[in-house]
Amino acid sequence: EVQLVESGGGLVQPGGSLRLSCAASGFDFSEADMSWLRQAPGGVLKWVSSISAEGSTTVYSDSVRGRFTISRDTAKNSLYLQMNSLKPEDAAVYYCARLSNWRRKQYDYRGQGTQVTVSS
Repeated sequence: EVQLVESGGGLVQPGGSLRLSCAASGFDFSEADMSWLRQAPGGVLKWVSSISAEGSTTVYSDSVRGRFTISRDTAKNSLYLQMNSLKPEDAAVYYCARLSNWRRKQYDYRGQGTQVTVSS
């Protein structure tokens, strides 16, 4: 059974940082392209970032490029999102997801999410 479990969310002030983690199990993590998605209150699910299975390719949405860094540790079956210079508009539930189509950013599994609140 594929499982993706996010952690690391919380309340942070604008300008602050958080590091999200995602523990993956039930599939060969080393062969999976992975993504982070987010959904703001009242909003739609949006793609944030992707990383290739080897970790050699990373891509970001325009809204987070230069502030967020996606990474992975295959030995730990874990995906990470380092978020710096957080803004109120970054507040959302963040999900990790296993990609089924890299170019289309389509996923077949995602976790339950972790809440990120950015407020002073």
